[in-house]
Amino acid sequence: MKILIANHYEELCKLSANIIKEHVQAKKDAVLGLATGSTPVGLYKQLISDYQAGEIDFSKVTTFNLDEYAGLSPSHPQSYNHFMHEHLFQHINMQPDHIHIPQGDNPQLEAECMVYEDLIRQAGGIDVQILGIGANGHIGFNEPRSDFEDRTRIVKLSESTIQANARFFGGDPVLVPRLAISMGIKTIMEFSKQIVLLASGEEKADAIQKMAEGPVTTDVPASILQKHNHVTVIADQKAAQKLKKASYL
Repeated sequence: MKILIANHYEELCKLSANIIKEHVQAKKDAVLGLATGSTPVGLYKQLISDYQAGEIDFSKVTTFNLDEYAGLSPSHPQSYNHFMHEHLFQHINMQPDHIHIPQGDNPQLEAECMVYEDLIRQAGGIDVQILGIGANGHIGFNEPRSDFEDRTRIVKLSESTIQANARFFGGDPVLVPRLAISMGIKTIMEFSKQIVLLASGEEKADAIQKMAEGPVTTDVPASILQKHNHVTVIADQKAAQKLKKASYL
């Protein structure tokens, strides 16, 4: 696990965008795994800037998103489908049929999970997977005590995640869906050739320390990343403040 400590959020965004840009420049038909939430917004903004500057071409790129709320239509303003189009896809030259996001309003959610898993497999896996991390150590919507063998599935959101996401629903946790479709931990670990985990803010400091330096445990789902052979963690100084080792960049 390689850990880069950025001086500030803007540097975190540039460092992560450069990883994606260099990969897509080297492999035009790269498969990217994307995440939602507040942390990657700056990354997407930087990628849009790079695209507008002619430094990256997304026309042959394929994307898979980590997760989606169950019960929300793609057009719902708080769906992750809407989020991705607003913050990235509508600003770059992605082919619509190369964009994959779980369909949260599919009445057959179990079947949706199986189809999504198969689509990732058929694409040959994910070249670069972007991850955020929850304050409780979750990745995707894989909450604490999720099985490390889980594949893409329906998950029940923890109360801490519901409270954290309430700010996107007008501050009312009652409006936050209780279920979601998420890539499982096994899916992420097996299909991702490279993982880039982003963390910003002091509220992520405990999770980053436990993820990188604590035991591998389902109590901190992100700790399984210690066992992946190509992980880069990019954290700003506030998120990295509780790391004990002095050898990080």
